[in-house]
Amino acid sequence: MLGVQPQDVAPSPVPETAPVDAEQAEAALVEHYPRFVRLAYLVLPPALGRHRRVLTAHALAQRSLPTGRRAEEDALPSPRRGDSCDDGYAYVRGRVLRAALVAARPRRWARRPRRLQLPPLLPQVWGLQLYPHCGGADELALDQRLAALSGPARAAYVLRGLEQLDDPTILRVLDEARVEDPEAALDEADTALAQYELLESAEFDPCSLLARPTDLVRRRWRGRAALAATVAALVCGTMLALPDGGWGADGAAAPPYARNAAAEQALKPDKLLRIAPADWKTSARTDFSVWPARGNHAHDSALLRRALAVWARPGAGVQVSTTPGTPAGPPMGAAQLLYAGTVDQAFVVLLYDGLRVVRYAEPKKGHGDPALDFARADNADEAGADAVVLGRTDGNVRYLTAPWVQKAAVRDLLAPAAGAVALHRSADGVTDPVPSPALARTCTSWETVELRDSTATRMLTDLGELTPARLTSGPPADPHDVSTAADRAAWQHTACLLPTVRSHGVRTVNSWQFATQQLPESNGTARWLCTRADTWRGTGSRVLAQFQPPGAKAAMPGAVAARAENTAACGEREPQVLAGVLWKSRGGHWFVLAAGSPQFASLATTGGVTGSAAGHLLAVPAEQGAQAQLNGRLADGTEVGALR
Repeated sequence: MLGVQPQDVAPSPVPETAPVDAEQAEAALVEHYPRFVRLAYLVLPPALGRHRRVLTAHALAQRSLPTGRRAEEDALPSPRRGDSCDDGYAYVRGRVLRAALVAARPRRWARRPRRLQLPPLLPQVWGLQLYPHCGGADELALDQRLAALSGPARAAYVLRGLEQLDDPTILRVLDEARVEDPEAALDEADTALAQYELLESAEFDPCSLLARPTDLVRRRWRGRAALAATVAALVCGTMLALPDGGWGADGAAAPPYARNAAAEQALKPDKLLRIAPADWKTSARTDFSVWPARGNHAHDSALLRRALAVWARPGAGVQVSTTPGTPAGPPMGAAQLLYAGTVDQAFVVLLYDGLRVVRYAEPKKGHGDPALDFARADNADEAGADAVVLGRTDGNVRYLTAPWVQKAAVRDLLAPAAGAVALHRSADGVTDPVPSPALARTCTSWETVELRDSTATRMLTDLGELTPARLTSGPPADPHDVSTAADRAAWQHTACLLPTVRSHGVRTVNSWQFATQQLPESNGTARWLCTRADTWRGTGSRVLAQFQPPGAKAAMPGAVAARAENTAACGEREPQVLAGVLWKSRGGHWFVLAAGSPQFASLATTGGVTGSAAGHLLAVPAEQGAQAQLNGRLADGTEVGALR
């Protein structure tokens, strides 16, 4: 039974004449505090920096109530009505919005700043840098678009998207917040792409925060020398300006708070491990450890230094992302350089430390925050080390291919009969841009990359991570690469289910047709498929069982009959799988259909529907809405339940 997650919205309306008292406003603030803080955070300019923006948003929400609780102050002005919220909520929202707009005004040095334009007195955080959880590419793009708007335009955008107000109500609320030209603000907000659902993202939630330490050594030292704080500040400034210790050399890295000889060696560009271009041909291993160092900036010491320093201690402005189960700490020793060069509008450095592939990217023109991405790559084989994502731009993705890859092509999984289109690569193995299905909002095509070497042709797909996932077909004991027309036809109805494992650290996805079933009343033949996504970390596998009735449209995924996570079913260790559905025939009759993999000797259903059958297929008449318990018995007598 599906549940609907309630949103944090205002309570039901009260009569127009209801007064607003201090207790009512305070109750609204306490009940909807996270929403008021999110509203202030979105209206504040991103130029403040995420740490100060978080603290300022909390300060504005906490100061939205009037001071004092005298009797004559209990009755507060009742706001004019126009949206479905009570007066206390509307009153506090107006106070928060007005304060955020004042704090968002640009400071002019010739004019004395207002109190709200200065850092808040409370709340204060000592020894930590706070910021919300990092979102995806869509949230980052929305934040950049909001930064380009004026404060009133951001307020109009947020009132429309977060509060879901209509235009007349937005104009009234902006007028009450003392915006000089509400209509101009609303027109400016219309120029931004309407992605209102992203406003509820964790990227813009200043109540769910991550924390990083400030400079621990300098903080301890200042505590011991409080009487000499001025002298200490001069000494710290001098130390940070020394070679190999200044902000300029380390780029966006945080200040150093640990000194260790091995760690210092790992931060030196000249200590990076560089593999010769032909070493992979004679190596006993074929994985990332034999990739040569490539790229037009492979010898740019300044760029490599910044990449290593940010890896060791990413600053507050660095966008850090990790695949599940991937540690984000600094390297244990000298890392291996895979690539350093220009990719579209960024400088990109790819590094490998035996456990992880790390991607550092910084804008070429110096505008915007650097990015640091981590992905597990331990125990990679030749297939797992065929390619790495170099960059993403405008919904496209570029790959860096392995030195043993001879040819590259693009194939649409949703058009199995169409041929593969050759994909151009540079001399360094960088591909032309390829549409990324991982970033698409609709499933009208699913572009995959076919990479051919001297032994096989492998199909890879982007699932939003550094390492693309390898697609295979066949039984779990002997999966093979998607290379035949039959394999591609089977994947046609499975491709649009791949977003369910996006950004999950997936290494391989195998799709296996484990049964075909003649449907009752001569309704044709249905197919049963099992799709299993395995991860680099081993745990966290996801399994889907599909029921595909005859006559399904091209690219239409089958009905998901069952799903499970962290299970060995449909895998090499436990290749058996069992699933069932409640199905209606063309004649209007209902049946419980079930199918197991060939290991099953019999199936049985109990509960709301009772029946059994020898073999691995079952069809039992049932009633609409019936619920049944499905079990099967293997040839050796072992009883196995349905996938769930």
